[in-house]
Amino acid sequence: MKIRLKLARIGMNMEEGTIAKWHVAVGADFEAGDALYEVETEKVTSEVEAPAAGTMLEILVPEGEIATVGTDVCIVEGR
Repeated sequence: MKIRLKLARIGMNMEEGTIAKWHVAVGADFEAGDALYEVETEKVTSEVEAPAAGTMLEILVPEGEIATVGTDVCIVEGR
């Protein structure tokens, strides 16, 4: 099943964040808890972990781009 992962609110005042780095490339498999990407906010850079195992199908927000909270950042295939 294809799943669109959204940029989650990491801090109470977070409205947007910059995708600093993708740790999983398109076509790569990952396990639950693996770091998918790093998001940078005004105050901190945080790793975002995979909620479940899957395969990265598409990256919608490339490194260096800003996304608002709730924006789809990638599409994965769940396992």
